[in-house]
Amino acid sequence: MKVIQLLVGDMQVFAYLVACEKTGEAVVIDPAGNENQIHDHAVKNGMRIVKIINTHGHPDHTCGNAAMKKLTGAPIVIHQADAPHMASRQAIEFARMLGCAGSPPADETVADGDVIRAGQEVALQVLHTPGHSPGSICLYTPGHVFTGDTLFVGAVGRTDLPGGSWKVMSQAIHSRIMTLPDETIVWPGHHYGMSPSSTVKEERQGNPFIN
Repeated sequence: MKVIQLLVGDMQVFAYLVACEKTGEAVVIDPAGNENQIHDHAVKNGMRIVKIINTHGHPDHTCGNAAMKKLTGAPIVIHQADAPHMASRQAIEFARMLGCAGSPPADETVADGDVIRAGQEVALQVLHTPGHSPGSICLYTPGHVFTGDTLFVGAVGRTDLPGGSWKVMSQAIHSRIMTLPDETIVWPGHHYGMSPSSTVKEERQGNPFIN
C-alpha cells in the first residue's frame, strides 16, 4: 500500500492518495483544491481513483468533490451522519463564505466499523469520531490513521461549529485514536503542526489538548 500526502487549496488542507500497489486502485481522501493536480499525480503514479472519501462534511474538505468525481467517475463516500448536511443549502452558503465550491450529494454512506477497500491492499476501517462534526471519521489501517479534523499534529479540531462538542470529540480521541498502536502514523487533515505527520505515541505524550 502506498500513501501520498498532498497539501492543497488555500486552507492548508491535506489530501491523501492511498493506493494498492498491486492493482493501482486508489482512494482519495478530502480532495479540497488542486483537483487536476491530484488527478495528474495519481495518473503519473499509475493510480486509478475508485473512491472519493470525506472525513467530514465541512466545505473546506468537500469542495473538490464535484471536480474529482467529474475527473474520475468515482463515488463520493461520507459518514451517514454528515451526508444529509453536505449538500444542503446551509452547506452551500457556508462554502461561499469560505470561497469554496459546494459538494454534490454523497453516493455512498458509511458507519462505524465499515471497511472501505481499493484493490487488494487498501482496507480502511471507519472509526466514527464525532465532535468536530456529527459524522467526523478517522480511517485506520495497520500502521496508518487518517484523522481529518479530529486530531492534528499537536492540536485538535475546533468544536464551535454547528453539531460540534468538545466533550464528545475528546472522548472519541481518547477511546478511538489514542488506543491505537504507538507506531501508528497520524496523517492529519490540515498542516497546522510543526510537521506534516506524527505518531499516536507522539500525540499521546506531547499533544497538550489531549493530556
